[in-house]
Amino acid sequence: MHRIFGISLIIFVSISSLQAQEDVLSSRQNALTRAIKKVVPAIVGINVVSIQEYTYSNPFINDEFFSQFFPKQKYYDKVKGLGSGFLISDDGYILTNEHVVNGAVEIIVTLTDGSKYPAKIIGMDKTVDVAVLKITPDRKLKYITFADSEDLIIGEWAIALGNPFGLFDINNQPTVTVGVISATKRDFGLIDGSHSYQNMIQTDAAINGGNSGGPLVNSAGEVVGINTFIYSGSGGAKTNIGIGFAIPINRVAKILPELKQKGMVDRSFTMGFKYQSVDRMIAKYLGLDEVKGLVVSEVEKAGPAESAGLRVSDVITKINGQNVNNEYDFRKIILGDDLRIGDSVNLEVVREKKKFTLKLILAKA
Repeated sequence: MHRIFGISLIIFVSISSLQAQEDVLSSRQNALTRAIKKVVPAIVGINVVSIQEYTYSNPFINDEFFSQFFPKQKYYDKVKGLGSGFLISDDGYILTNEHVVNGAVEIIVTLTDGSKYPAKIIGMDKTVDVAVLKITPDRKLKYITFADSEDLIIGEWAIALGNPFGLFDINNQPTVTVGVISATKRDFGLIDGSHSYQNMIQTDAAINGGNSGGPLVNSAGEVVGINTFIYSGSGGAKTNIGIGFAIPINRVAKILPELKQKGMVDRSFTMGFKYQSVDRMIAKYLGLDEVKGLVVSEVEKAGPAESAGLRVSDVITKINGQNVNNEYDFRKIILGDDLRIGDSVNLEVVREKKKFTLKLILAKA
């Protein structure tokens, strides 16, 4: 009897201990841990080999006589780079930044199980800074679904995942950092004259060098943006100080079908007019109160501008409700709104000191 009772007691204590451990484990689970567990299998590390062009320095470049005997010489060398990405389908489609894979001659994608696959570029868009890659897996893969990035709440949880400093290569696991959505609709205009970073999401989730192309996800485990760049407190160190930015996933979703089908985004439309920035002389001649806006210098016959009623000497002050002070603003707005053939544009125009709005339909160039 005592022996049986003792055995029963041991079994009872063991079961109680296991239950306690499960209770502790359960108490540690929350929305963030569940979201992270859900998305981690879809994160990939990206290793890139690209060709970089270099120029030999000419020691006599400032000497008119000797420099003719030492012309500039170019040479090319392989450069290794890395970044992050994430799966968006079970058959191997991956999203990352365009600047991560631009110029690549070889791309190797590493999954969280350690398997590696060569990847090919399906499509790239420099304007939005997005690239679509494709691997050919031998099985169906876990992937991340899209959230509505217009539905973000300032202060809600934000989770950044990726491959900072190449740490993914150590054990094939992404680095996870947690913060909040710090701000939305951050506009940076054109960077490097080509990337249009508009409507960006700001987060304090730590983002460092190598995180580019990785997802920013919400507490439901849905991607809200693509981590793209940071503000750094030290010159060129690419270290986090709590200010990082992600491309909103809605902007990516808009161009994704075209990237997959055509490999690029066709923005070859025309507005049917030429322009120049208003300077002091033009402002004085036209009797303008301020030196800002674009003055129309030429209108194409039977083009979209003429059809809309635009005339030479009209001054454009706003496009789609956004102020246009100069040519830079014009390009920033046109690229930022991601306009296409057939889209309509509202132009606020000043003509003979009167303001009015014209609706212009973009046509094929």
